[in-house]
Amino acid sequence: MSSHRYVAEYDDEDYQEYGEYEQPENPRDPRRPYEDVESYEPYEPFDDDLGAEDPRAGRGVRRVLSGAGGLILTPVALGLLSWGGLRQQMLVQATLSTQRDVFSIGLLVGGGILLLAVGLLGALSATGPILGGLVWGVAPGVATIAVPEWGFRLVKLLPQNDVTYGVTSWLFIGGLLATGFLLIGAGLASRLARRRR
Repeated sequence: MSSHRYVAEYDDEDYQEYGEYEQPENPRDPRRPYEDVESYEPYEPFDDDLGAEDPRAGRGVRRVLSGAGGLILTPVALGLLSWGGLRQQMLVQATLSTQRDVFSIGLLVGGGILLLAVGLLGALSATGPILGGLVWGVAPGVATIAVPEWGFRLVKLLPQNDVTYGVTSWLFIGGLLATGFLLIGAGLASRLARRRR
């Protein structure tokens, strides 16, 4: 077999004989032109799942429900407790009576259950107990201790009945202040427990 190299003849004089064509060491696949580019990132399909819910939206709903429950239930609970305590004081303590006042007992039990419900709102969000305790307990209690005249002004804004008289007693002896701090503590405890999970 002859090892003679054939030379193609062209009209253009610039063409020369280059010998055998040298293949590259790593030939590139024409179907994957960007395979050797370092910055190339493979395509990831976009996950457009419309059914997925944003967890932040759920937290917002829980905070609103808890906050509204705390602001609504706390004054009702304090009113029932104050009214029941006033009746106990007037009908039992003041008269040295040994008879039980069933209505007073019902008011105290109902108020205690509502306060328990406010504390349990911390399972949804700490907003409820904190707001209820701050608005209806700590704020008026601190205002009355700092300036007693403000306490009388607050009481005058309420209708004059047995509930108001009971709230007035709780306000000036520090009952509202103590209850407010307890609710705030319950809210903070629930928040800390949730963060440790």
